[in-house]
Amino acid sequence: MYCVYILYSDTYDKYYVGMSHNVQSRLKEHNRGKTKSTKAYTPWRVVHIEKFETRILARNREVYLKTAAGRKWRKSNLGD
Repeated sequence: MYCVYILYSDTYDKYYVGMSHNVQSRLKEHNRGKTKSTKAYTPWRVVHIEKFETRILARNREVYLKTAAGRKWRKSNLGD
């Protein structure tokens, strides 16, 4: 099972979209500064998770959520 997740940094008002098998473990890595693109904006919290049967489906959703249309979806569904 693959998960696409959206993280939010309350401190910096930033979102991050990623994909993982284990979201909680991945969140710990983000908050420990192990990910170059997110370490400047810690702490992060999970605000949304979607589960997929295949890596391809999850990756397609992750890519979509990183587009302008995906940001619009996030704004209307997560209150961005």
